Amino acid sequence: MTDQKQEKTLHQTNIKLLLDALKEENMQKFRDEFLELHPYDQASFFQDLDEESRTLIYHYLSPEEMAGLFENLEIEEEEYQEVLAEMNPAYAADMLSNMYADDAVDVLNELDKDQVASYLTIMDDKAADEIKELLHYEEYTAGSIMTTEFIAISANQTVRSAMHILRNEAPRAETIYYVYVIDEQKTLVGVISLRDLIISSDDTMLSEIMQDRVVSISVAEDQEEAARKMRDYNLLALPVVDFQGHLLGIITVDDIIDVMEEEASDDYSKLAGISDLDSIDRSPLSAAKKRLPWLIILLFLGTFTASLIGRFEDTLDKVAILAVFIPLIAGMAGNTGTQALAVAVRGIATGDLEKESKLKLVLREAGTGIITGSTCGILSALVVYIWQGDIYLGILVGMSILSSLFVATMAGTLVPLLMHRLKIDPAVASGPFITTINDIISILIYFGMATLFMSYLS
Repeated sequence: MTDQKQEKTLHQTNIKLLLDALKEENMQKFRDEFLELHPYDQASFFQDLDEESRTLIYHYLSPEEMAGLFENLEIEEEEYQEVLAEMNPAYAADMLSNMYADDAVDVLNELDKDQVASYLTIMDDKAADEIKELLHYEEYTAGSIMTTEFIAISANQTVRSAMHILRNEAPRAETIYYVYVIDEQKTLVGVISLRDLIISSDDTMLSEIMQDRVVSISVAEDQEEAARKMRDYNLLALPVVDFQGHLLGIITVDDIIDVMEEEASDDYSKLAGISDLDSIDRSPLSAAKKRLPWLIILLFLGTFTASLIGRFEDTLDKVAILAVFIPLIAGMAGNTGTQALAVAVRGIATGDLEKESKLKLVLREAGTGIITGSTCGILSALVVYIWQGDIYLGILVGMSILSSLFVATMAGTLVPLLMHRLKIDPAVASGPFITTINDIISILIYFGMATLFMSYLS
């Protein structure tokens, strides 16, 4: 705890020194302090500044120094346009040229097409060509998150030759822990770890020490599949190939961490019934726009639920006590359905369901629904009987809960599986949506049984 306090105090001291340097417009003092910070800390400091202070930083830092900062910025999509608009266009283009190609593409994807074309026109030709190659890949595919800054070496070379190439190309490569081996047609034929290169003798041929069974991914494959492969094989980088096996680029672990965070956030948003997860600084109007579509859909579904209850008005008039148990049965069904939904969506998202039978999951959840439904049904029947002194009312509520929980469990399991089969994101079967659907089903079950039990109810 003491170390954390010291680190926090040191951080606050650095921030104060930097702010003082900006206020005094002391360029050398600012550079001395600022360039000692990690790029992430530089970005955190930068994004909290006002436009006037940021403008000073553009004069104090070179485009190359600014590139490292910009790669670590964590701002909203629309803010990229605002920040780039503050810079001189030539400065911004030079900065983008010095960023890793995949990071530059991430920034350019947030801009209008006219702005992208403008920056590419005044950018360094080599950097512009690399960025153009990546820009045409569809979003959320392996191609859209790969980088072309990797090290590839011909198979017919020695370790000595490979190390020479590695020294020359390492400063620009995004990672050097894997060296990829290609043939004359640039087809990926092997991979060598940096460790194997270091411990091998200089005259050893690369073909002798390379691993020829290379885990790779197609350029058009979904980014989630890339994340799964890197997780399953414990890779720091994953090569990306076309349909003929030509090496196009690599995906590094830092980009995969971003993908995992993005996908988790996206799934969580949909499970919560929001089209996009709200950020803390989003305006109330913007936040409301994101939430309203689902709420309006659920409003109409809720209205339908209310109309269903209205159809059983005669039943309620005769036995008013039935109304007391509507929230209990609907709530239990909604909770159970959401639990089953979470299990199914997680299995699909992690790829676990690809390794085991979907039928096995359905049968397991069916058994779970019967066990949980029977347990809750028996308990509720006993409670209602003790409370109301009516054995038939207890049996009605117990059977309704048993049936509702079983059906809700199956709905929470089968709906996302069906959506996955139809190539629809299963997370769209969000918690509020499943809950409302199960409300309708449970009310139909409850009042249907109540109608059958009517002659036994007092």
